[in-house]
Amino acid sequence: MAGHTDNEIVIAAPPDLTWDLTNDVESWPKLFSEYAAVDVLERDGDSVTFRLTMHPDENGVAWSWVSRRTCDRRAGVVTAHRVETGPFAHMSIRWEYAPTPDGRTRMRWIQDFAMKPTAPVDDAAMTERINRNSLIQMGLIRDKVEALAAGSVGPADEDRG
Repeated sequence: MAGHTDNEIVIAAPPDLTWDLTNDVESWPKLFSEYAAVDVLERDGDSVTFRLTMHPDENGVAWSWVSRRTCDRRAGVVTAHRVETGPFAHMSIRWEYAPTPDGRTRMRWIQDFAMKPTAPVDDAAMTERINRNSLIQMGLIRDKVEALAAGSVGPADEDRG
């Protein structure tokens, strides 16, 4: 069995702003609540390879892995996969961005993965965990992007967020 998640949210901000803010991987520790650090290892055109480190979990473990992400702005699609898979046998992610008729942005995350037999959780448990956390992170991102789009957050405020 393999894991699959598909989550989306509508953000009251133009697609270009949403794209720019959510694809600036260096700013992810400010955008996501779960990430402590991002270290860019390589840039090659529209692709970036980076190490992502989470805040320590309840056991004090700070999970970290390397991912490769490729952006296709014209298509409104980002594809990514883990280079260092950790407890995953494989993990691929697709982000899709689509304008809505009223000028907002629909952002969708699709993840396909399988856990290694030695992982602390199986595919079903990880599917549940990813679905739950994706909704939390998407909500945080929506709120931050919408605040910037509305002009209620300036660059100095963004650094504190």
